[in-house]
Amino acid sequence: MSTTTPPVYIAGLGIISPLGIGEESTFTALQANNSAVAPLRVFPVQQQPPLPVGQVEDLRGYPHLPRAHRLALNAAKQAMEGSDCRLDAVIVGSTTGGISQTEELLAEKHEDAGLYQYHGLTTVAEAIGEELHCTGELLTVSTACSSGTVAISMACKMLESGEATWVLAGGADSLCLLTYYGFHSLQLVDKKGSRPFDVTREGMSVAEGAAFLLLTNQKPSHPHGVLLGSGLSCDAYHGAAPHPEGNGAQSAMQKAMDDAAVSADTIDYINLHGTGTSENDLAESKAVRRLFKLLPPLSSIKGLSGHGLAASGAIEAVVSAICLKNDFLPANCGCEKVDPECGLQPLSTPVEQVVSTVLSNSFGFGGNNACLVISDTEKTVAPPQSESVPLSIIGKACITGAGHTMDSLGRFFTLESMAGTLDIKTIAEQLPARAIRRMKRFSQMALALAAAAKEDSGIEQSPHAVFMGSGWGALSETWDFLDKLQSTREQFPSPIDFVGSVHNSAAGQIAISHGATGSNITSSGGDYSFEQALFAAETFLETKTRYNTAFLLAADEAHPQFIKLLDASAQKAEFAADGGGSLYLCRKAIPGKVAIKLSFYGKSCEAGGEQMLSRLGGKEQIQEKCAMILAGIPAAQEAEGEQQLDVFMQTTEIDVPVIHYRKFTGEFASASAVAAVMATQLLESGEIPPGKQILVLGFGKTLTAMQLVMQ
Repeated sequence: MSTTTPPVYIAGLGIISPLGIGEESTFTALQANNSAVAPLRVFPVQQQPPLPVGQVEDLRGYPHLPRAHRLALNAAKQAMEGSDCRLDAVIVGSTTGGISQTEELLAEKHEDAGLYQYHGLTTVAEAIGEELHCTGELLTVSTACSSGTVAISMACKMLESGEATWVLAGGADSLCLLTYYGFHSLQLVDKKGSRPFDVTREGMSVAEGAAFLLLTNQKPSHPHGVLLGSGLSCDAYHGAAPHPEGNGAQSAMQKAMDDAAVSADTIDYINLHGTGTSENDLAESKAVRRLFKLLPPLSSIKGLSGHGLAASGAIEAVVSAICLKNDFLPANCGCEKVDPECGLQPLSTPVEQVVSTVLSNSFGFGGNNACLVISDTEKTVAPPQSESVPLSIIGKACITGAGHTMDSLGRFFTLESMAGTLDIKTIAEQLPARAIRRMKRFSQMALALAAAAKEDSGIEQSPHAVFMGSGWGALSETWDFLDKLQSTREQFPSPIDFVGSVHNSAAGQIAISHGATGSNITSSGGDYSFEQALFAAETFLETKTRYNTAFLLAADEAHPQFIKLLDASAQKAEFAADGGGSLYLCRKAIPGKVAIKLSFYGKSCEAGGEQMLSRLGGKEQIQEKCAMILAGIPAAQEAEGEQQLDVFMQTTEIDVPVIHYRKFTGEFASASAVAAVMATQLLESGEIPPGKQILVLGFGKTLTAMQLVMQ
C-alpha cells in the first residue's frame, strides 16, 4: 500500500480561445500583448452597434453540434495528442451547454424535440466521452465562472486518492444571446473592452473558448507541470456580487496553498481572476493584499482574451502551464492607470522571468470561488487517508406532486403515485416571503428542500457545504429571459432572470440562506445529476469536525414549454412531474443513522455491468447484504434499462423486492434524489432487517449504484 499521496502531473494541454488555437499560438498572442476583444461577429444581433467580445472566428469541425461542444472537442483532442492512455473520467465545467443552438431553434419556432438533444450541459461531456472512447465517469460541474477550475480540482482529488489514473478535465462555454445580453443587462460590460484594475474600468468582455488538461498520477516523460493543490469556497453573500471584502476569495486562495503545502512567499506569480468589473477587481485585490505581505508579480489576461465564463479557469490553467514552461509572465492588458483603491501593481508589459509556482484564481456568480496552485516542482506529499469516512444522513426532505416529505412518502408507503407538479405556494409555504420574492420555481424548490432537511435533522447549525444536482437547472428563468429578449427585439433583457438562469443559482441561494461558506458545487448529469452531486460530496466534503457537514440535494422543474422539448423521458409521460430530494449529511460514522455511498458511476457498455457488480462487492456480497432494490429507469431508455436490470438480477441470482421508483415519482431528471429519501425512510422505519442494505440503481445510458445502510 502506498504511503504517500501521488503527485498530479499535467500530461497534455488543449486550448482554443480568442487568443488562438493551441499552446503555441496562445503563447505568441500573450507575448504580443494585443487584445483579441473585438465587436461581435460570430452571430447577428438586432441591437447595434455590437458589443466587444472575445470570440473564436475560425471554429472548425463538428458543424452539426452547438458551439460549446465544438470548442470543447477541439481543445480535448489537443490535450490528448500523443497520448494513448485510457481515460478513467472526463470532467467538464460549463454554464451554456448547447443553448446557442437552442436559441436558434426557438427563434425559428421549431417544435421537434429531437432537434434540442444537445441543450443539456451534460451533453458536452458526453460528446467528448464518445469521441475519446471514455467508458468511465462523464461528469459535469456548473459553478458559473469557476466551473472549469472546479472540474480540474475534482480531477486532482480523484487522482490523489488513487480512484483514477488518467482524467481529462477543463471547461467550455460559447457565446450566446443569453450571456451576451445577460451581462449587458447587469451593466457589467465595458463598451471599450475589459480593462482589469484600471481606475476607469467599466466592466467585462464576454468571451468563449475551451481548455482541457490531461492529468495523471503516473509521471510522464515530459510533464507540462504539476497540479499541487486546489481550494474551494463560497461567499454566501449575494447571487451576482462578490463579498465586498473578498472573504471567500481569500479563503479559496488560502485553502489552495494549504492543499499544495506551499506558503504565500513561494508563489512566483498570481493569475488573477480580474474581470474588469469594479466590485470583482476590488474584492479580489483586498483578498490578495491580506494574504501576501510582499506581492508577487500578478496580472489578469481577461483584457487580452475576454472572460470565457466556465472556460476561463481552465484557459488560465493552461496559460499558467505555459508560463512555467517558458519562464514568462503575461501582462495585464488594458490597464493604463491602476486603480489606487485596489492597491495592486499588475504587470503592464510581458516579462521574461523564472517562475516555478503559480496561483490561479477563478470566482463566479453565487460566490463560487476556486483556486489552483500549479508548479514545475513536485510537492512534499503527505500520507493518504487510511480509510474512508462514511457520509451519514442526519436529515432528509423531498418534494413531489403529492406534497412535502411526509405527504410524498405517505403515498409511496400506500403504493400510490406521487407524480405531478406541486403548486408553488405550497412549495414555498415555510420560506420567508421576502427572501424568495425574486425567485421562480426551481430556486424556491431547492431552498424549501434544504430548509426542510435541516429542520428534520433537529440540528440548529447549518451545513458548511452545498452539493446540488440538476438535469436542467432554472428553466423558468431561462425561458422567460429568451422569450422577453425575442418579444422586445432584444431591447429589454431581464437582469433578474439572467442571474436566476445559471445552474448554480439555487445552490448559491442556499449558501446565502444558511451561511454555508464551504465547497458549493452544482452538478448537471441529466437523469444522473443527483449521483454526480453525491460524487462531488464524497470527493470534497472534509472530515474535520467543524467542516464535515453538507446539504446534498437535487431538483428539477417541469416547465410547461421547455421540458417537453428537452427531456425525452418527460415526453413519454402521461402528465408533467417534478420535484427533488435533499439530505443533510455529516462525514462521520454515526450509529443509528443511515450511511449513503456512491459505489459505481459509469457509462453503460458491455463491461459496465461487470464493473458495477465488482464495485458492489461481487455476487456473494450482494446476495448477503441486499434487501431491496430501487431501480431508476428513465422512460426514454426503458427497453435498454429493463434489459440491464434483468441481467443484473440473473447474474446476482438475488430474490428481493424491486421497486421501479419512477412509477411513483413520475418522470423528471432528479427522481433519484427522491429515491434516496425513500430508501432512508425505509431503513429508519425498521422495514429493512439490521445489517441489510438498499441499493438504488440507475440504468439506461449510464449505470449507477448507491448503497444505503443503517449503521
